[in-house]
Amino acid sequence: MKEVKYVITDPLGIHARPAGLLVKEAAKCACKVTISVGGGAAVDAKRIMGVMRLAVKQGMEITMAFDGPDEDAAADALEAFLKANL
Repeated sequence: MKEVKYVITDPLGIHARPAGLLVKEAAKCACKVTISVGGGAAVDAKRIMGVMRLAVKQGMEITMAFDGPDEDAAADALEAFLKANL
């Protein structure tokens, strides 16, 4: 299992547009991908409603966990996505 921590810099946080893009990017991964905030319950990063329910705002730290066959490549790809978009 691999984890990536990232502090959201987007002034609007993870709102509808970037959440949809994040879900699409996560859906490309064969491994299980989850997101949690502040040690709370993790949600499936491949489901838009779960990601939106987190209500992530600017300055909050998220933790993405990857578990499966392509976890290293998935972690690298989604970390790059976060840096470029959020």
